[in-house]
Amino acid sequence: MPNGKTAGKHSHQLLFSEAIAQPNAMAAQTAPQGHISPLADSPPLEATDRILQEITSVGRRLEVMDLKITDLTMASSSIRAHIAGFRETVTNLDHCLSTVEDQVAAIPDQEEELRSLRAKLTDLEDRSRRQCTLFRYPRTKRRIQYQSLPQLASD
Repeated sequence: MPNGKTAGKHSHQLLFSEAIAQPNAMAAQTAPQGHISPLADSPPLEATDRILQEITSVGRRLEVMDLKITDLTMASSSIRAHIAGFRETVTNLDHCLSTVEDQVAAIPDQEEELRSLRAKLTDLEDRSRRQCTLFRYPRTKRRIQYQSLPQLASD
């Protein structure tokens, strides 16, 4: 005893072969009440040609739909890859932002260190001038004007 799938397929094949053999009778049987099927008025060969044309047309539409589905699948994969790239970029930007925030938070400490270094530099410049004065002119150190010494640092 055939199962449901093969029985349905077998009966479909019988209906199709009967439609080819007797298209006018099949069309009259399957046509709704009050509706005249275009196959009922056609000769058998013309009805078969129409059926084959419709099958070919449906096949072409299925191929087009399959190509569209393939295109959409590839586009979806491309979009997913772009999204993954965007996520990686956002992660990198977040890391950069954290680094910049850390550096901004360290600015007050760096400013204090810079003030301290400037004070030390000024102190070293003063010492350097005094030592140059003592070395060059030990007896007349109070009268000397420093016109030739370059300025090392200034605010």
